[in-house]
Amino acid sequence: QVQLAESGGGLVQAGDSLRLSCTASERNFARGNMAWFRQAPGKEREFVASIVRNGDTTYYSDSVRGRFTISRDNVKNTVFLQMNSLKPEDTSVYYCATSLTIYYTSELASRDQSYYYWGQGTQVTVSS
Repeated sequence: QVQLAESGGGLVQAGDSLRLSCTASERNFARGNMAWFRQAPGKEREFVASIVRNGDTTYYSDSVRGRFTISRDNVKNTVFLQMNSLKPEDTSVYYCATSLTIYYTSELASRDQSYYYWGQGTQVTVSS
């Protein structure tokens, strides 16, 4: 059974930084894009960032571009999300996801339907 294990969430103040990690239990299940989505209470899940397998292309939502950085370590089957200058509106449960296919367009990389495996989520709370 494929597992995606997220870690790194927590409670921080506005302006602080956090680094999320997500490790896939098997290499084959990190062969496509790896991505982060988030869902706040009462809201739909939204795309945050995605990175292709070789790491040379990344995609970001407008709300996080310039503040968040996605990266991956294929040796460790791990994707990271460095979150800087956090805002209260970044408060959400953050989910990592992996796809079976490499997506090289922002349209496909940002759709949650493009991803096959999902983690359980990690809570990020930013206080004002």
